[in-house]
Amino acid sequence: MTARRHFLDLSDAGGDAIAAMLADAIDRKRARADWPKGRCDSDAPLAGRVLAMIFEKSSTRTRASFDMAIRQLGGSAMVMESGSMQLGRGESIADTARVLSRMVDAIMIRTDDHAKIEDMARHATVPVINGLTDRSHPCQIVADLLTIVENGKSLPGLELAWFGDGNNVLHSILEAAGLMRFNVRVATPAGYKPEREFVEMARAAGSTVTLTQDAGAAADGADIVVTDTWISMGQAHAEEKLAAMAPYRVDADLMARAKPDARFLHCLPAHIGDEVTEGVFGGPASLVFDEAENRIHAQKSVLLWAFGLL
Repeated sequence: MTARRHFLDLSDAGGDAIAAMLADAIDRKRARADWPKGRCDSDAPLAGRVLAMIFEKSSTRTRASFDMAIRQLGGSAMVMESGSMQLGRGESIADTARVLSRMVDAIMIRTDDHAKIEDMARHATVPVINGLTDRSHPCQIVADLLTIVENGKSLPGLELAWFGDGNNVLHSILEAAGLMRFNVRVATPAGYKPEREFVEMARAAGSTVTLTQDAGAAADGADIVVTDTWISMGQAHAEEKLAAMAPYRVDADLMARAKPDARFLHCLPAHIGDEVTEGVFGGPASLVFDEAENRIHAQKSVLLWAFGLL
């Protein structure tokens, strides 16, 4: 291997590398059409490599997609739940990183505090990949960009509209907007805006970011409509928050204000009737299950980039 790269946020790779990831993911996905899902890619570029997957938060798509991604690249995965590790009994992130670096070839961690993954990267001598933190979700957004591109939409100049909470997924969308030159309209209730750092980062890179409390105005002429669960993992069920979010539900009327060929994305799990209606979620504009599958293909390319092979 020629390099060891951490993928904690999209900016760790940059726009050119993300474009290369998308191209590679499209090629690899196309090459294995109709194959059994467990069959290795013909070049098996990560043969013999082991990915440790650490989960401090529950997971369906991240767990399954990273497991399948490393398998299809010829390697294997080791699943580690924090509650069954010494990490869950007080061993430091630093020592965990040092030990695992001697035993595996890469580490993916899904956790809460972003400082934990930064600490892991400081002390690991193998690639560390962000499977989700409270700050950002970069692997999800690579999959989202892949889904957008393979459905015939160009990223530069794209108009993406976000509805609901200013959360970690939105932070990574804003980071992607600056890197890939698209625009974002953010419709959130008062008190739920994204972190200013991500808005300013996107704007500094030339992206137009509109912050509004008017959901309809955000939807007008959008190419892509995106939402996420209103109550993030680990948060208490908050009636006040749900009430504040209600005007930002993605329904047929909101979708009708977007472009006629607009598409709907949601990273899942979805709460039908809260952030999105059944008619939109299961309707012809929805790409949510393509988006979920694309976690595999996107993360294969993330892994290759982290190992210096892309």
